[in-house]
Amino acid sequence: MFCFWCGFLWFCALGCDPASGQPDDGKRYICRAVPLRGDAGCPVTLLPDLNTGGQEEELRNTVMQLRETIVQQKETISKQLGTINELTTKLSLCASATDDRSFDKGGSWGKERQNTMGDVPGDPNDTIDNLGKTMKGLKDRLEILEQQQMRANVSGASFPSELRDLLQQRLGELEKQLLKKVSTLEKEKSVLSNATTAYRLKTESTLNALVDRISELEKGGGDFKSPEQFKVSFPQRTNYLYGRITKSLPEMYAFTLCMWLKSSTSPGIGTPFSYGVPGQANEIVLIEWGNNPIELLINDKVAQLPLEVRDGRWHHICIAWTTRDGQWDAYQDGEKLGAGDNLAAWHPIKPGGVIILGQEQDVVGGRFDAGQAFVGELSQVNIWDRVLKPFEIQSMANCSSYIAGNVISWLASNVEVFGRGAFKRPLEMCQERLLNA
Repeated sequence: MFCFWCGFLWFCALGCDPASGQPDDGKRYICRAVPLRGDAGCPVTLLPDLNTGGQEEELRNTVMQLRETIVQQKETISKQLGTINELTTKLSLCASATDDRSFDKGGSWGKERQNTMGDVPGDPNDTIDNLGKTMKGLKDRLEILEQQQMRANVSGASFPSELRDLLQQRLGELEKQLLKKVSTLEKEKSVLSNATTAYRLKTESTLNALVDRISELEKGGGDFKSPEQFKVSFPQRTNYLYGRITKSLPEMYAFTLCMWLKSSTSPGIGTPFSYGVPGQANEIVLIEWGNNPIELLINDKVAQLPLEVRDGRWHHICIAWTTRDGQWDAYQDGEKLGAGDNLAAWHPIKPGGVIILGQEQDVVGGRFDAGQAFVGELSQVNIWDRVLKPFEIQSMANCSSYIAGNVISWLASNVEVFGRGAFKRPLEMCQERLLNA
């Protein structure tokens, strides 16, 4: 038995030895034990045909693809890290500029901190535009990064979610900072706009007043030392010599009327001042006719004044009135000579009428009566929309000061004269008028 098995193994070794001189067909055989009663042949199992060169090429291609994928992912991560560092730097600059920003007194940016993040101009309008462009640029960058992420996902490379969340968080914080800055700039712009508007209106008002003053000097000017240093003369009693003030009165609840006048006409000096409005020609009238005393008419209501001015000398007279209980006061040469009440009480002076010097109006602006015409000289007719204090009236009467009316001021450009014989002439100095008085 033992010899049988030894012979069998020797036979198999001879049949399966590749070096037995048989040609190599590229196949590999495996020998195995079989039962005694089985097939004594040497069973053969073929291995798969392995092409060593093709397998190595496939492995090499796979390794190259993996290497390219890793390099692309590494470049993407490097770019994203650079973008994050840039955004972090700008956010830090923005935060520090917000904390340390100093403002000047006018509410504008301080010179030392005028630019923020290196790209914000000093002008609020340019700043807002540039901030908008910066936000758009940052959003475009985020879109590019998201597109790169999508391409990386398609190619099999995974985009780091932590990096994306950090980037979005940083961008959100930066957007909040920029929106806060835009809001601050808008408020500053509004404050500057309001201040600029107020300053412009004030400047325009001052310039307009200066232009008016220059115009008055040019119109009234050559013959008079100053625009108010002139007088109007009416040498005879007619119905065609008169003066007209080019401005009108507003609605008033009180007024003071002052003037210098000189007359020696008898009987009565006539009507130095009249103001008529539609529906009431005698809204305000100062008149002395016949042998009657000087009368003050308001809304055709009459009060007699204890004034005496028919001596051919200069006199300063003032009439003050208020709608409250119709109270009135009469001053001559700085002294209060009379007072009363119940003169057109609670009646407001109507606006938009016509002021005539030297004539009494039967209709607004006309139909004069020669018997009521003023004969003499008038000057410095001023009207205020308040009751002047006694010391103000006295200072004008004794030549201590000259106060122009805030409603009607005596200026050569405001007074027109009509009729042959009526004219404007230079006014004597105030001290001369006092000596004359």
